[in-house]
Amino acid sequence: MNSPGTVHDWVFDAIGTRWTVTTPSPLSRPVLDEVRAEIDRIDLAWSRFRDDSTVAEMARAAGRYPIEESDQPLVDWYRRLYSLTRGAVSPLVGQTLADAGYDADYSLRPAPQVSGVPAWDEVIAGHDGTLELREAALLDVGAAGKGFAADRVAEIVARVTDDFVVDAGGDMVVSPRTRPLRVALEHPMDPTKAIGVVTLDGGAICASASNRRVWADWHHIVDPRTASPVREVLATWVIAPSAMEADGLATALFFTPAAFLRGDFDHHAQGFHHVTIRRNGSVEHTAIPGLELFL
Repeated sequence: MNSPGTVHDWVFDAIGTRWTVTTPSPLSRPVLDEVRAEIDRIDLAWSRFRDDSTVAEMARAAGRYPIEESDQPLVDWYRRLYSLTRGAVSPLVGQTLADAGYDADYSLRPAPQVSGVPAWDEVIAGHDGTLELREAALLDVGAAGKGFAADRVAEIVARVTDDFVVDAGGDMVVSPRTRPLRVALEHPMDPTKAIGVVTLDGGAICASASNRRVWADWHHIVDPRTASPVREVLATWVIAPSAMEADGLATALFFTPAAFLRGDFDHHAQGFHHVTIRRNGSVEHTAIPGLELFL
């Protein structure tokens, strides 16, 4: 039996990041197996870094590809983000990233010419239950996919305990709690330091930063409208009810002002909570409970 206040961390690597699932006591083997199976299922469906994924099939041929019922919210969320950002957050950025060197082999060698990003309606004819592609296309769901996976893991863990934290490489889902959890905000230029702290009494927090994957003159946050990396914003954090939402909005803030985005959300009076750090050193944030900035 665990002593009061003790916790257990299950740490593992999956979909390119380190996961930590924190619970009051160890999770049972069936729960561990279910979590791993769900992450593997998501990876097999949506990874552009493996030849046997559904996304790889889509890159080879146009056609109709069934969407799992559990994954429909991810596809719907991408369509919504695409509209909210006027095309800046798009799943069709995959070939651009691959040409730039962020490819399945992680070559990190940009091609002489980088492909532009097609418009949604040019390629995707429908996305309700089935993804209908008019032409082959390499999709990338990195803007919200990790948050989506964290939500799915949290759903599984929540069936066996009401006290947990799911941390997928910094994208976190926190169970409701009376004693808020303090979360550090990683410094965008030095991962050994924090630029601040927030407190969470439940929900999700996700971050996006241009320093995470950097090579040549590129990083992984690319504006589909220009087929080039975004330069003005260094890092963002978003607090929202789900990690999928927080993850997608954290990316959207690289392209679209928060004031424009938040009118579409009613989570609370401010729409959603966020912190944005720009390259010029300016910081924008909402009135996040427990926010401390060390800048």
